[in-house]
Amino acid sequence: MAKIDKLLPNQGYNWKFSTVGGVTRVNIETGEDIARLDELDQKLWTVLSCPVKGLEFDERTLSLMDLDGDNKLRVHEVVAASQWLKQVLRDMDLLLDGTDTVSFSDVKDDTDEGRQVLDAARLILGKLGLDKTTISLQDVQDYMAVYEEKCKAEYQAADAEPYEPPYGEGSDAAVEAVNAVRQKIADWFMRCRLVQFDEDAAGVLDVQVDRLAAISGEDLAANVAEIGTYPLARPNKEAQLSLTHGLNPAWQAPMAALVAAVPELQDRETVGEEEWNAIVAKVDAYIGWKAAGETAMSEAVAAQLAEHAAAIAPVERLVRYCRDYMTLLHNYVVFKDFYKRDDSSLAVFQAGKLFIDQRQCDLCVKVSDMGKSTASAGKSGMYLIYCHCVAKNGGAQMDIVAALTDGEIGGLHEGKNAIFYDRAGNDYDATVTKIVDNPISVRQAFWSPYRKFGNWVTEKITKSASEKESKQFDEMTSKADTATTNLTTKTEEGAAAEKKPAAPFDIAKFAGIFAAIGLAFGAIGAALGMLGSFVVAKWYNVILLVGAVIILISGPSMLLAWLKLRKRNLGPVLNANGWAINSDVKVNTTFGKTLTSMAKYPKVVAADPFADKKTPLWRKILYWVIALAIVFVLVFKLTQHRWVWEPKPVVEPVVEAVAEPAVIDSVVADTATVEVVAEETPAE
Repeated sequence: MAKIDKLLPNQGYNWKFSTVGGVTRVNIETGEDIARLDELDQKLWTVLSCPVKGLEFDERTLSLMDLDGDNKLRVHEVVAASQWLKQVLRDMDLLLDGTDTVSFSDVKDDTDEGRQVLDAARLILGKLGLDKTTISLQDVQDYMAVYEEKCKAEYQAADAEPYEPPYGEGSDAAVEAVNAVRQKIADWFMRCRLVQFDEDAAGVLDVQVDRLAAISGEDLAANVAEIGTYPLARPNKEAQLSLTHGLNPAWQAPMAALVAAVPELQDRETVGEEEWNAIVAKVDAYIGWKAAGETAMSEAVAAQLAEHAAAIAPVERLVRYCRDYMTLLHNYVVFKDFYKRDDSSLAVFQAGKLFIDQRQCDLCVKVSDMGKSTASAGKSGMYLIYCHCVAKNGGAQMDIVAALTDGEIGGLHEGKNAIFYDRAGNDYDATVTKIVDNPISVRQAFWSPYRKFGNWVTEKITKSASEKESKQFDEMTSKADTATTNLTTKTEEGAAAEKKPAAPFDIAKFAGIFAAIGLAFGAIGAALGMLGSFVVAKWYNVILLVGAVIILISGPSMLLAWLKLRKRNLGPVLNANGWAINSDVKVNTTFGKTLTSMAKYPKVVAADPFADKKTPLWRKILYWVIALAIVFVLVFKLTQHRWVWEPKPVVEPVVEAVAEPAVIDSVVADTATVEVVAEETPAE
């Protein structure tokens, strides 16, 4: 990191700068730097605003800085915090330690801001019964917890609304017991009403024998969940539920707990629907009263806590700023934590680590708006993997985007499963939902055309083979079904074709086609001849030729990759998540290698008994020698003879005109006479 001392124009403070990630940024290293933030030109800040929520940073601290409450932390609010600290602390270097404990001697007592902090700190320590001259964040939190309990006790004591719980101290137990069986009992009474409507339906409404038969051969104790889905008891038209006999075995324990918790059901054999509904209504009334009371108490206590929190806010703000303010500046002004690459101080936007396809991606950012993020992701120039993550316990869910900054693409594709670990170490099941394809490295770009061509060829071959297989099968079945009809039809068509005169052969047309083909082969042969002459002219021309072909194929891809890698920027990804980035956040090739780590295996000495047999080295060498010899012979032949196909001239038939038909008849008559004489000549 190169450091530069420079005095900014029109500014009186000598700011120090450093090159971080290929971009020059101002350094914040001393308490004096923090105190002078109001003099730093806003154009030199890396960030202009960031969200208050969704970062790996204490949200309460950011909310205290968010003066207008819009859930955005802007430059002027960060500066306001530094100016407030300047009025409170005697030495601004205290912020460099990142501690949440402040001594009274470090607080100014000659400013209004400092006196407010000292008064609030003494109040907190006095209520907690602590005799010390330091205040910490833990002291503030302990005081708020004690005050909350005090507010609840005062509210309950002042609540004069008369209400007697239905079952006294056992009301909560009764609520739990009733809620455990209320749906099952309601289902049973409904079955009884259907039996009263039609007694013939009793068998259908009871447990089905085939369901019992399906599990009768298994361990029934292990099928409690299945048995629990059967009716609570056999329905009857009297609609009297027995509390002790004939109950579904899976529900006997909850029913026993119900009888023990509800006094009306004790010493009784059965209960009717009206009696049961009365018990449920009594329990629901208690639940409603308790919920309303808890809501009212929570609102009243929250109002008191908010009022009291405002009174002690100065000391809470001080201890939180002392702990978090320097970390915020490292992620707001210079992005030091991001480029530091230390697991102990990751950037506030880094959500965790993604493990996928034998690699670990450290640059993972939470996505608040998938549509906005994917729309601007391509501008980052990075290979991005979007994943939907579900917590292992099935609760929390989030969307993330991970940057793949080193290695190869491998087997990455949409729908691939992975594991994501957040900053707290909680693991999530991650599924790839979208991939933004950009170059990862120049090396990867070199093989990219061949990989894409190979995938294209594989797809074409697979598609063609599938289509041909389907077509052949259809043709075979069709021919098998219509063999007789086709045979008859072909016979008739053959007879008709014999009667039909053949079309005249246009020899001039085909001569033109053959000539064109000959010219094409001639041009190809000439090109190959020239190429062969070049190859055999110098021994190193073969190397030049191979290099030229490789550059022709991979060159454009590598050039494009090189240009994109130089401009690879995290800024668009952060902008899509609510940040206002004022400077490039470059991720060059060297830095990118630290953000993605690949699996490394040791050299295995032991032989693999199931490994595919490899071609011996001597045989590979022999194959290459033969291949090179063939190429050499072909090239030699091309240089000695030009492979040019010169088509033979087409001789058209010449018909001589005869002036007099009588001469033709005479010649024909003479020819016939000679043939007859020859036939009549006796053999010797």
